[in-house]
Amino acid sequence: MDRLLPWLRSTGWVYALLAIGLAALAWRVGDPRPEPAGAGGERGAATPAAPAAEGGAGGGPGPVVHVAGAVARPGVYELSSGDRVRDAVRRAGGPRRGADLGALNLAAQLQDGQQVVVPARGAGRAGEDTAGPVSLSSASAEDLEELDGIGPALAERIVEHRDALGGFASIEQLDEVPGIGPARLEALRDEVVP
Repeated sequence: MDRLLPWLRSTGWVYALLAIGLAALAWRVGDPRPEPAGAGGERGAATPAAPAAEGGAGGGPGPVVHVAGAVARPGVYELSSGDRVRDAVRRAGGPRRGADLGALNLAAQLQDGQQVVVPARGAGRAGEDTAGPVSLSSASAEDLEELDGIGPALAERIVEHRDALGGFASIEQLDEVPGIGPARLEALRDEVVP
């Protein structure tokens, strides 16, 4: 320390500041934490410029999901491998007042590319005049029965399949439900959304 102070006085504080700056830069470059991505600076939010890889059990990047409906901040989010629908709703700022969380299987595991739609209470119920297509990820069995060619048994199978998947990532997944073949899938294509 006795030799450091005279050296600092003779060389100036510029070198000391430069050394501190280089140390800070080296620390930041060596920081293993991922950079926040996406609008709003949310850590892990996916953007078109930085698409995320499909999640897997290997501890890599998790699924990228679209959270829509009655949530505080709808959008596309990258979550961790093993996350559930409840985690996606939390990432989107939580449910808004009037959200119907009972229409979702909050314990279902997320899949890459999945859309999680949080419906508002009473939205899309039977007997209401709905202007748009029915959401496969949030519709009740009664809502599905309103579709052409869907009876009570088939509507229940769709709901059971959805709960097992944690939601529908695409309309094509309807083909996996027993009783829905290619012709019925084509007939429903304009009436439903994932």
